[in-house]
Amino acid sequence: MNGHVKNMHFQQFMETAATLLSLLLLMTVDSTKTVALSTNQQCGTLLQQTLKITRIVHKESGDLIKTYKAAQGEMSELFCKVSVNDIPDPNISGLDPPARIASIYTHLQAFLPHFKRVYKQQTDLQSPGSPLLKELTRVWGRTESLASFMNTFYQSLFPNLPIPEPAGGPTTLPPAQNVFQQKVYGCVVLKTYKDFMSNVSKELRILKSKVCMKRTPINAF
Repeated sequence: MNGHVKNMHFQQFMETAATLLSLLLLMTVDSTKTVALSTNQQCGTLLQQTLKITRIVHKESGDLIKTYKAAQGEMSELFCKVSVNDIPDPNISGLDPPARIASIYTHLQAFLPHFKRVYKQQTDLQSPGSPLLKELTRVWGRTESLASFMNTFYQSLFPNLPIPEPAGGPTTLPPAQNVFQQKVYGCVVLKTYKDFMSNVSKELRILKSKVCMKRTPINAF
C-alpha cells in the first residue's frame, strides 16, 4: 500500500513539474516576443526619424545646387562636370546591413570637412547676406545632425559592434585653389553630396524591411 501511495505521489509530482515546465516555456516565448516587438518598435521609430531628416536634407541639397550655380555666374553649368580628386564616393558600400549603415555614417563624416572648405571659400566670393551662405550653413548643420542620427541608429541595432574607421583614413582636402578651381570644387562637392543623399534615401527604405521587420521564430524554442 505504501509503495502504491509513493508511486501516486511521484506521478503527481512529475505531472506538476511538467505543468510548471510548460508554463515556464510559454512565459519565455511570450517574454521573447515582447522583447522582439519592443526592439522592432524602437528600430522603426529611429529609422523613421532618420528617414525624415534624410528626405529634408535630400531636398535641400537639390535646392543648394541650384542656388550655388546661380551665384557662380557664367559657365556655372560646366563646373559640376569637371573631375575633382579627393571627393567622397556617392555610392554606399558593404555586403550586410551593419556595413552599409556604417558606410552611410562614415560618408557623412567625410563630407563635413568639404562643406567647411566650400563655405570658407564662398565666404570670400559672396556678399555677407548671400542666400548661398545661408543654405550652405543649413545643409552643413543638417548633415551633422543626420550623422548623429545614423550613429544612434547603428549603436541601437548593433551595440556590440563598433563602427569601423573609414577605409581611406582621415578625409583629404585638395591643396590651395584659385577662384576658378574653388568654383569647380564647390559645385562637384555639392552635386556629389546630392547624389549620395539620393542613395541614402533608397538604402534606408531597403534597410527598413531588412533590420526592423524581423521577428524571433517561436518554434526556435
